[in-house]
Amino acid sequence: MTNEHLFALLGVVTLSPTLPAAQRSFDDLGAPLAGVTFCVIDLETTGGSPNDDAITEVGAVKLRGGECLGTFQTLIDPGRSIPPLITVLTGITESMVAPAPQITEVLPALLEFLGDAVLVGHNLRFDTSFLDAALVRTDRPRLSNRRVDTAALARRLVRDDVPNCKLGTLADRFRLAHQPSHRALDDALATGDLLHVLLERAAAFGVFGLDDLLGLPKMANHAQAAKLGLTADLPRRPGVYRFLDAAGRVLYVGKATDLRSRVRSYFSSDSRRKIGGLLREFATIDIDVCAHALEAGAREVRQIQEHLPRYNRRSKTISKYRFLKLTNEAFPRFSVVRDVRDDGATYLGPLSSQRSAHRVAEAIETVVPLRRCTKDPAKSPRSAPCAAAQLGISTCPCSGAVSAEQYQPIAQAARRVMRGDAEAVLDHLEALMTSLAAAERFEEAADLRDRAGALAEALRRQARVRSLRVAGRLVVSFDGGGAELDRGVLVQAWGADGVAALGLDESPVSDLPHSPDDPLPRHLVDEILANAAWLDRSAARVRIESSDQGLSLPSTRPDRFRPPC
Repeated sequence: MTNEHLFALLGVVTLSPTLPAAQRSFDDLGAPLAGVTFCVIDLETTGGSPNDDAITEVGAVKLRGGECLGTFQTLIDPGRSIPPLITVLTGITESMVAPAPQITEVLPALLEFLGDAVLVGHNLRFDTSFLDAALVRTDRPRLSNRRVDTAALARRLVRDDVPNCKLGTLADRFRLAHQPSHRALDDALATGDLLHVLLERAAAFGVFGLDDLLGLPKMANHAQAAKLGLTADLPRRPGVYRFLDAAGRVLYVGKATDLRSRVRSYFSSDSRRKIGGLLREFATIDIDVCAHALEAGAREVRQIQEHLPRYNRRSKTISKYRFLKLTNEAFPRFSVVRDVRDDGATYLGPLSSQRSAHRVAEAIETVVPLRRCTKDPAKSPRSAPCAAAQLGISTCPCSGAVSAEQYQPIAQAARRVMRGDAEAVLDHLEALMTSLAAAERFEEAADLRDRAGALAEALRRQARVRSLRVAGRLVVSFDGGGAELDRGVLVQAWGADGVAALGLDESPVSDLPHSPDDPLPRHLVDEILANAAWLDRSAARVRIESSDQGLSLPSTRPDRFRPPC
């Protein structure tokens, strides 16, 4: 039996001529509320348990732009007795439901009526739990529609104006055109009226799109909800946003593919520990609309480095960056330093912290027996070899067993590793780690794994940066725009209209070293890494229009030194 035949047989569905044949898609969560199709639903049941009780009546009304597009109503044979208390409450008797279809017969027509509309209900979870239970029993998937609970909205918007948020109380207070009666269609119609009242109230919180409405109940009791009005005019575009305090100081800088949705999420779904303090302190929001996410990422990095906002973790971590230095002397050794100098030494980095830099040094020294003495042997001769030389893990001149010429191959091996030729060293570390684990020396194996992982990550990071630096001038295009990078630094960005959004005068490209093998200034590393990560994620849709030297981003194979989850 087709759904149309079932409708005609039951005589339970009234459809207005304006009902569309197919529901619109809401992939765009920013759809204006006036264009969203809502389906308000209400059920009557034999009790409160979706596993033990059954549906006795279904009522639904479809709404869009304040107009009723259609209604759906039918009694359901629950296949069991109706408790007297339920009959008193609803007026539904066993004789009324005896000729009615069972839920298995009604589900196809009901699902077609619901379509992909946004489900609405008062304490909606109760109704959807019964529908989901019925769907599961008939081997159908659960409902996947987006949902709006008018009870949750009422608690958010009008709780201080009413004694409680029951549907009957709200219908009375707001003099709704339809009054609830514990019958499914009456309650659905009353809930639809209540939805329209609540949407008018929600506009004061800047709720104009579907995403705003879906997020609003999560903001219940939020101490800073009054500041939601500051987000009302934010565009649904990619860009950078800044939270500023009353004195105009930048507290936080972030990027977004949808500025409005991202900023509003701070009032609902963002549970990071410092967000409460940020929302208390900020007074205004500034934004820069960008052509696309690539431009937004570059601008975010630059603005964090310019303002060093208190609430950005990156503004603190950049001060922790360190370089691993292989000194330029007769017997080179490792040193961890804050900055690069023009002293002929070999540098690796910047690395994320001093601890990370020491880990990288220890990994290389495990395989390459570099000098570990910190004093110049020519100026301060030792009477006895240092501890590392005595243990045989270091080739130090204090032992008197090596000349400067004999030491050079050791230093050269370390330089090759620092420049990326490290597979032999990593293989040796992996074999040593395996042998330690086999000998049940697990703590030593874990320590070696951490050292090797730090080295592998440092070299992976360096390779990603170097690949873009070697490419020189790189022009890429993709759906929605394009960009030009100079040795990994963004210098131009444009949207689908081809209008440039980022000027050369804003780019720190002049700070780039000439050679791709020279260490980068710390303020450029984060941007180039962010640009490389974006290109890697977007590889399937990016077209390379031109490049000085071609582009080949290094593969991101799994880290063999990462501990298993």
